[in-house]
Amino acid sequence: MLRRPQPALRVISGVDAPVDPVRRAPVRADLELAARVRRGDARASRELCDRVFPRVEGMVRRLLGHADPDADDLAQNAMVEIVTSIDGYRGDSPLEAWASSITAHCVYQNIRHRKVHRQLFAGAEAGEDFRAASGTMEIAVARDLVGRIRKHLGAMEEDKAWTFLLHDVCGFDLREIARITGASVAAAQSRLVRGRREIHERIACDPELADLLDEEDPS
Repeated sequence: MLRRPQPALRVISGVDAPVDPVRRAPVRADLELAARVRRGDARASRELCDRVFPRVEGMVRRLLGHADPDADDLAQNAMVEIVTSIDGYRGDSPLEAWASSITAHCVYQNIRHRKVHRQLFAGAEAGEDFRAASGTMEIAVARDLVGRIRKHLGAMEEDKAWTFLLHDVCGFDLREIARITGASVAAAQSRLVRGRREIHERIACDPELADLLDEEDPS
């Protein structure tokens, strides 16, 4: 009997991912910066861009992979959207977290309009996922692991795969995912539950992937 692997896909329990109390509280400095941007303060706009661009670029790379030819353009488009949407910032989270949500929405919309939207899961590179690995063998194992998981995600219904990716990999909560994907919170929760179940079933039926997961977490 194939046993279902548990380790490497760490699922966040409950309806939403745990949220740091600091993230919920209005951030006075962030609100002041946003207000200056709204007033057309060019210096404030540069400060905002300098501050959130690393997060924006990282989110684009994380969702698309480092080899995606549109990654740089999407990062720039996301920055434009962040500045022009600053009226929507209410201080419920740090600016970096808000910018990440805007960026994910931009990437999501771009993918849905591509002729081959499965490019989200196509690339062989795992970028930051491989940086912690030490040595050629560890990198090869990590690359194979992520490549196989991407292949399974690419074979799933797009909405379920995206919800799983945004929640369990990127850490967005269901309310954020609902905004990113244009769905209700209930629909996002349903997609997450079904997506988790399907990806674990797919992994359980992939003995080589199950072995790789065991190698990553020998406990």
